[in-house]
Amino acid sequence: MPDHTQRFTGRAEDYDRFRQHYPADAVLDRLRNWCGLTPAWRVADIGAGTGMLAEIFVANGNPVIAIEPNVDMRHAMHTRLAPTHMREGYLRIVDATAEATGLPDASVELIGVGRALHWFDRERATDEFRRILVPGGWVAVVALDRRRGSDDPELNAQLAGFEALLANSGTDYNQVRGGYRTYENMSEWFSGELYQSQIQGTRDLDWETFRGHTLSLSTAPRADNSNFSEFESAMRRYFESYAHNGILTIPITTWITAARFDKS
Repeated sequence: MPDHTQRFTGRAEDYDRFRQHYPADAVLDRLRNWCGLTPAWRVADIGAGTGMLAEIFVANGNPVIAIEPNVDMRHAMHTRLAPTHMREGYLRIVDATAEATGLPDASVELIGVGRALHWFDRERATDEFRRILVPGGWVAVVALDRRRGSDDPELNAQLAGFEALLANSGTDYNQVRGGYRTYENMSEWFSGELYQSQIQGTRDLDWETFRGHTLSLSTAPRADNSNFSEFESAMRRYFESYAHNGILTIPITTWITAARFDKS
């Protein structure tokens, strides 16, 4: 399987600044209801990125170990979260991967995963998750993304236009796009107890936010890529085609999943 750990090198600043954050109250309410989450639970946030999911659990009072293999993402997480939370003992940031966390056996009650599950080696990550979870432990997966289609012809053209932007002017979107459907098919990962909620919403982006968000995607060319200027021009054309009064409104789906592995 390809090494995806460096896909966000050079993107962490845009990622932290322009990506939409998870709905903290919705996440915690569902996990308390589904799993019985309490502040006493130890949490491993796997593929923690800039710490957007870890931050929710730390605010809930949970001790969190944030596993993140990319140095730029760890730096962004450390800059934003560490000055307070590491001093208080709630957060530890670790250079490791989903497939080899380095954590002790049966050491956490909950594994949290944000917008990273689709990058993991499923078989090896599953073995590692089983190893570090206490018996009966839970995995919480939280992800949000633009919707891929709509019954509204105008909105469907807007969504299809963004797919075309990434497919035609990005780097390897056509090769990895299938992985983004992971969050719609969580039963392929987990054969035990499983709960899922989908929250529909929208996000309004001005040009600066749209540009920063798009450049934070791992399939967007970096500034040193020979295709960058072409990609930026294509972004601008897309924005001007679908924005109204300088604002582009995109439909968003948030998936909140809690699952346990079967006992086999």
